[in-house]
Amino acid sequence: MTDILIVGAGPVGLTMAAELARYGVGVRLIDRAPHATETSKALVVWSRTLELMDRMGCTRAFLDAGLRAPGASIRSGGKVLGSPRLEGVASAYNFALMIPQCETERLLAAHLGAFGVEIERQVELVDFAETADGIDARVRHADGREETVRTPWLIGCDGAHSTVRHKLGIPFSGSAQGDDWLLADVRLEGPAAPPADEIATYLHRDGPFVVFPIPGGRARVIATVGKADAAHPRPEPTLDDVQALVDQRAGGGFRVSDPVWLTHFRINERKVADYRRGRAFLAGDAAHIHSPAGGQGMNTGMQDAVNLAWKLAMVVRGQASASLLDSYSPERSAVGELVLRNATRLTDMATLSNPAAQTARNLALRFLLGLHVVRDRMATQLSEIEIAYADSPLSLGHGAGARWEPAAYAGPPPGAGSEPRFVLYAADATRGAELIERFPGLLEPTRRSLPSGSDLIVVRPDGYIGLAARDGAWETAEQYLRALA
Repeated sequence: MTDILIVGAGPVGLTMAAELARYGVGVRLIDRAPHATETSKALVVWSRTLELMDRMGCTRAFLDAGLRAPGASIRSGGKVLGSPRLEGVASAYNFALMIPQCETERLLAAHLGAFGVEIERQVELVDFAETADGIDARVRHADGREETVRTPWLIGCDGAHSTVRHKLGIPFSGSAQGDDWLLADVRLEGPAAPPADEIATYLHRDGPFVVFPIPGGRARVIATVGKADAAHPRPEPTLDDVQALVDQRAGGGFRVSDPVWLTHFRINERKVADYRRGRAFLAGDAAHIHSPAGGQGMNTGMQDAVNLAWKLAMVVRGQASASLLDSYSPERSAVGELVLRNATRLTDMATLSNPAAQTARNLALRFLLGLHVVRDRMATQLSEIEIAYADSPLSLGHGAGARWEPAAYAGPPPGAGSEPRFVLYAADATRGAELIERFPGLLEPTRRSLPSGSDLIVVRPDGYIGLAARDGAWETAEQYLRALA
């Protein structure tokens, strides 16, 4: 019983499997679908996810395949209300990387394959039961053959209709937003088309109309098209429907053509309260789904995977106690709650139907987006570089839980390479070496220097500050690490 069983081979499951494999942990990745996603689906990879990809070792492939969007615009009635820009984000990746989900999955599958792991397609999780030291999972293959898989840990990355979540009986609390939305992947042509590297939102009295650039000269458009009625579903949209929305809500002046995907969808906003039960974990859409406003759903799920993978790897490799895993759910549940709340607010703002409220919104946006500080705040929030774990059981000291800025790495990103270890930053070389000698399984073998002072910082393998000890508090550092060992 050596392999961790991961259910679902979307971006989250692929990230989870690749990270565990990079750390030398055996995995099996199964998916009941016969092939990978063939449509664009999630389109944006944000700054923090790209930073985490640096330690994974696959950022370059994504940058080569994607389109860099340095900013966005919010428009109404032929006027630009504001243009948030990403160039000021404190990251080497100060842009939105536009890349279709089908490409994301292809690149992650290739990255996973470099570790010798293949996706097992048309293999479905049927049921599972936890035992004293693992989980017995029953899976069914395409030919009907069933197999019992013994695994120490089960990870559900199997989407909004997660079998893992259903079998655990964990409530998926929330509701559906009331509108039907149109989605179309098309080409845009004409002088009034938004720039090919800009995310453009048109606010209109009848509802929002949003354009996302896609590599290869294409674009995704989405728009509300009226209240949903489950008893009378809408027919699939046509290109003429899309053009009518362009003319009505974006002021015309450009044409849509060459559609490759036309559909309707509804927004669901749901989340579990706990991302773990016993030896089973949930990540990505299996744990949280929300409005596409902000484009943070896939990013949040991939960051779930990065968060859990290094912790599981350290436990499986015997470098840390199993109590390390207790931090996963509180950390990522808090982030999921934040993303869900922000996405709901953006959706509610964009879909206001009262004319007076729409006028007030547009005036407020025009004023606020004229302020440098507001535009910068919006960009920073979208980039996800301010995600932090201040209230985590792993965070100790003033500033703990915050992202350790890449400019301060003084070497490769923490957690890069084949072994997950915390990194010690300290000015005192002698005391640092002694601490590393006492905790060789937890700490990277080489102390990294701080620019000055007597502080010491312990940075987690995912690049967040675990311990921030002032004035050379070496005893505090020892107690912190002893609690993890």
